[in-house]
This record gives sequence, structure tokens and C-alpha cells, in this order.
Amino acid sequence: MTDEHAAVAILLPVVIVSVFAFTSIATWSDARRREREAFYRSETLKRIAESSSPGGAAALEVIREQERLAQHRRRDDQRLGGLVATAAGVGLFVFLRGIVPDRSVSLVGLIPFLVGLALLAHTFVFGPKD
Repeated sequence: MTDEHAAVAILLPVVIVSVFAFTSIATWSDARRREREAFYRSETLKRIAESSSPGGAAALEVIREQERLAQHRRRDDQRLGGLVATAAGVGLFVFLRGIVPDRSVSLVGLIPFLVGLALLAHTFVFGPKD
């Protein structure tokens, strides 16, 4: 075994273990952050409800506003996903059309293109409105 092969044999497992360790720590810290945010949100709503006499109405209004913002964010994310899938389909179609002599292979690009169009159609036509 040459020195280059030995270096690759040692480096590759170290890199793989490092990537998985980083991923697990990042996932764990993200879960902790979300847990803290949910706890702080619930404590804030509890204090709003306790502080004012019509506190239930104020707390309900805060909950409705948060839900409206979350729904708006989901709709925007779905639009972005539809645009990305549509662009990827067009790019794949053009790429395959240029490099493959058999022109029917380029029709594979229609799959992500149509998925993107379906996402966009759902968002704009069939999805919930504001």
C-alpha cells in the first residue's frame, strides 16, 4: 500500500465521523433552540392572559397572529420550492438536450418541471388565501 493510499484510508473515516458528529450536534442544538422558543412563547402567552382582565382575548389574538404568520411562511416556502423545482426541470431538460444524442432522454427534465408547476398551481390556485 502506498503512502497516498494509506493517507486516504486514514483521512476518509476521520472525515466521515467528523461530518456525522457535526450533523448530530447541530441537530441537537437546533432541537434545544426550538424547545426554548416554544417554552418562552408559552410563558409569554400565559403572562399576557394573566396580566389583563380580558387577557384571554389578547392571548387568542397573539396566537392567531402567530398562526397567520406561520401559514404565510409555509405558502412562501411552497412557492420557492415550486420555482426551484421548475427551474431545475428546465435546466435538466436543456442540459440533457445538449449532451445526449437521443433527444427523448431530455424528456426526463419534464418530471421536476411538472412537479414545480404542480406546487405553484397549488399555491396560487388551490391553496388557502389570506
